[in-house]
Amino acid sequence: MGGGGHQTDQLSAGDRGPYAVYTWEEVQKHSRRGDQWVVVERKVYNVSEWVKRHPGGRRVIGHYAGEDATEAFTAFHPDQRLVRKFLKPLLVGELAPSESSEDHKKNAAIVEDFRALKEQLEAKGLFRTNPLFFVLHLGHVLLLEALSLALLWNWGSGWINTILCILLLATAQSQAGWLQHDFGHLSVFKSSRWDHLVHKFVIGHLKGASANWWNHRHFQHHAKPNVISKDPDVNMLKLLVLGNVEPVEYGIKKLKHMPYNHQHKYFFLSMLFITITLLIHTNALDFAWYLTYYARYFSCYVPYYGFLGSIVLLTIVRFLESHWFVWVTQMNHIPMEIDHEQHDEWLTMQLKATCNVEQSFFNDWFSGHLNFQIEHHLFPTMPRHNYVHAAPMVRELCEKHGVQYQVKGLWEAWCDIVRSLRTSGKLWLDAYLHK
Repeated sequence: MGGGGHQTDQLSAGDRGPYAVYTWEEVQKHSRRGDQWVVVERKVYNVSEWVKRHPGGRRVIGHYAGEDATEAFTAFHPDQRLVRKFLKPLLVGELAPSESSEDHKKNAAIVEDFRALKEQLEAKGLFRTNPLFFVLHLGHVLLLEALSLALLWNWGSGWINTILCILLLATAQSQAGWLQHDFGHLSVFKSSRWDHLVHKFVIGHLKGASANWWNHRHFQHHAKPNVISKDPDVNMLKLLVLGNVEPVEYGIKKLKHMPYNHQHKYFFLSMLFITITLLIHTNALDFAWYLTYYARYFSCYVPYYGFLGSIVLLTIVRFLESHWFVWVTQMNHIPMEIDHEQHDEWLTMQLKATCNVEQSFFNDWFSGHLNFQIEHHLFPTMPRHNYVHAAPMVRELCEKHGVQYQVKGLWEAWCDIVRSLRTSGKLWLDAYLHK
């Protein structure tokens, strides 16, 4: 029953008109594919058809179908005035006055305090970009690639030069990965159009990967981090079982796609396979960017190593890069809580799923500032050079509400990955054998 008591549950949005009111119970019924409503700032929107055209992909909206999506909406869209133009035709009503602004018994005080924190950070200018930072970062990526060619040009393709070339290229690829991440999150330019364009250049031409597929996958991860069946980063293609819940479920169902009790050992070998999945999904435009990357790569290295030698060289570079990528991106998530949907507030959900690694010049550079994973997840459009300034205020808010703000050393964070995988493997084996 909506706010106008004479209206029945069977009335469609069109029957009620644009000023209809709804209860949370009614909104939550529209959570299936093909019938999806979301709530943003108490307004109810029918996004069932719009999800097909959503730049971030249909699934990221689908994960909020039947729910309040206000915090996710404000987190992902730096230019909200532009986005609201697309929302306006989708409006079907609003929440009834008797309904809380928060669904699923979320803590209104946490939601309000987090909103106030974001306003403070905006007032301090922490969502404004320092262009020189990103110019220098791009410059050092290009310099690393140029140095690898300069070695071969001047001193040939001997073993020592080849090893140095591999290290330089692996470093360039990893650093380009952090740079594409910045543009993919729309955290550099004022215009998202420029962010999208440069993102395609960096991930497509400098890395040979798919911008479109990265967007659709990565935003799901940010929208519902470590939520089973919603975060693709904890769906490890049946190679791994993560956390304390999924291993037991696999064990009870007698699922044994891999010897999961040994996953902490073969995790190192699975890294390349996981990274390759980031490179093989594409559309026509991304494929065109692919071609520019491989045309440039082979034109530069075939003269020194031949075609097959160049493929071997690139494979080794990808292997090293995959280790760098997976260790950095998973040290903040795999050891954290992994569970089914709990419908937490944005702050609580992100802090359950993320931790930080200690700040230092090396850690910042090595991880692309993803050692500040907490701040990055809370404010994905914030330029990364400002995380260090936001962190004390975020920590203060967490202490106020009793939300754990966890910071580790780099080596400790890496060891925690192995410990977590070993623990999950034992849970799976116990459930597989005894439950």
